[in-house]
Amino acid sequence: MVPGPARSCRTLRFEAIKAATGEDFVARMVKLHKGEQRTPEYLAINPNAQVPALVVDGKPLSQIVAICDYLDRRYPQAGLMPTESWARAQAMSQFLWMNNTVHPTFTHVFMPDRFCDGEATQAEIRRFNAALYRTQLERIQGWIASASPFWLGDRLSFHDAYALTLLRWGGFAGIDPDSLPVYKAYVDRVAQHPAVVAAMAREGIKLSTFKKA
Repeated sequence: MVPGPARSCRTLRFEAIKAATGEDFVARMVKLHKGEQRTPEYLAINPNAQVPALVVDGKPLSQIVAICDYLDRRYPQAGLMPTESWARAQAMSQFLWMNNTVHPTFTHVFMPDRFCDGEATQAEIRRFNAALYRTQLERIQGWIASASPFWLGDRLSFHDAYALTLLRWGGFAGIDPDSLPVYKAYVDRVAQHPAVVAAMAREGIKLSTFKKA
């Protein structure tokens, strides 16, 4: 298995599966800032030069939603998504929104040079999307207000992994996690799960990225 880059806590999902099933995995980190996603070796796995990618029995799979759906179906005992049809559809709707709306907003904050030239224009794109990103985190905070202890109940899910990552990225957007107290308390709980502890140690990342002025 090749989970992808180190800075998004992507191996959390695999640590959760390992904890539930005992099946191990091999993590190979792709360093985007060094352009490793564009090397011939990685392009042979994913010609789109995107992360993450999953390799199972020599066969590659890309796109995080497809990867998570595959993992849930292969390891249902891990309980990473609801099994009841409507609950699963609602959970998938939330997961897709985080992936196709919130994640791209952050990309505009973190890599504005992908979307325009000129420092002034890039600064405005960063400012506008940082403000938008905060409203999106506030929406997530509303969703997890009744989380007990995790997003979908007693067991860690894909949602918990994504929600933790998105709040952590908020620090890079200048968003103080203390200004989202319900969200922060939830992420602090998630971060105590053994699978999360293992994933963060494996990837060498810290929970908070916010730096006070």
